[in-house]
Formats: sequence, structure tokens, C-alpha cells
Amino acid sequence: MQTFFLISQYAAPLLTGAYSAITSFVHLYGYLAIVVLMALESASLPIPSEVILPLAGHFIALGEMNPYLAVIATIIGTAIGISFDYAVAYLLGKELIYKHLHSFHIQKRMLDHFDRWFAENGSFAVFVSRLLPVIRGLISFPAGFAQMPLRKFYLYSLTGALIWNVALMAFGYYALSITNLQLLLGVVAAFAIVLYLIYHISLKRIRRK
Repeated sequence: MQTFFLISQYAAPLLTGAYSAITSFVHLYGYLAIVVLMALESASLPIPSEVILPLAGHFIALGEMNPYLAVIATIIGTAIGISFDYAVAYLLGKELIYKHLHSFHIQKRMLDHFDRWFAENGSFAVFVSRLLPVIRGLISFPAGFAQMPLRKFYLYSLTGALIWNVALMAFGYYALSITNLQLLLGVVAAFAIVLYLIYHISLKRIRRK
């Protein structure tokens, strides 16, 4: 318990700083910022869509963004990010990527699970993975290794990503209407717990399969 308290004590300022930086970036550059951030997140960099998308929903609720343009911006960014990972895996191949996983901030064990899951489930694995928090971008690598047809790759990837993006943006949009601070914090905490459970249950099943 004490360890958890110490971690949270040091993590809180970092998270707050990251959120402030993302908020300022989106506020200054609008849709372009959404495209850039979602491209980086979809390219497996440690930039959480769980912060970007609710924030976009928040700006929509304030009337500072058009909902349709915001959704289009998230999809464009996602397409750019997954294209990068797919192209890297497709062109460089599995052996070379595995030698340099540290450059992508990816654990070999985690990528192994997704590689096997893709081999068994193909297009379905690509679609479902886009709905999983934290690890949404990893499936682009196995798809690239297997040289999955681009039409299928984009169809299943962007369909799953669209569902994820709209859901989190809707959360940010409706959370703004909650004026009671305690209730808002409770909703955010419940939302975080749900994402955490989805992540661990899904990853456990992927490992088992």
C-alpha cells in the first residue's frame, strides 16, 4: 500500500503535466494536433488515446470543434500511424524488427502473443485489437509480417478504430455535462477501471489462445 502511495505521488505530477501539454497542443493547433497525436499513438508510441479522444470530445462540447471533422481527424491520424507500423514490419521483416524492439518501446513477449493470435484469427484479430486499450497498435506488426492485403488491413483496422474513437470522444463530451466534481471523478475512475479490466481480460485470453 505504501509503495502504491509513493508511485501515485510521483506519477500524478507526470500525468498532470502530460495532460496539460496535450491540452495546450490541441487548443493551439486543433484538428492538426488531433491528427499528429493519433498518428503517434497508433504508431505504438506511449501517447494515450485515452487522453486525446476524451479531450477532443471535451472541445466538441465547448463548441470549439466540429464533431464530424474531429472524428475524421482521429481516423486520418490512426491511418497514418498504423500505416507506419505495417510498412516497417512489411519491409524489414520479423527477424530485424525483433532485434530492435526496444526502439519501438515494445516487449518481445507481448508481440509474440499478438503474432500468434493474428496467425490463428487473422482479420478478426486486427478488428478486435483496435478495441483494446494500451495495446491497440501492436497488431499492425503481425499484419505487416504476414503481408496482410492492404484492403483487409485498413477495413478491419479503421472499423475497429472508428468504434474506439467515437466511444472515447462521446465519453469526453458527456462527462463535461457533469457539474458535480465528486460525481465526475467517480465516473472517470469507473471508466478507467473498465478500460483496465478490458485490457487484462483480453490480453489473458490472447495469451491463452
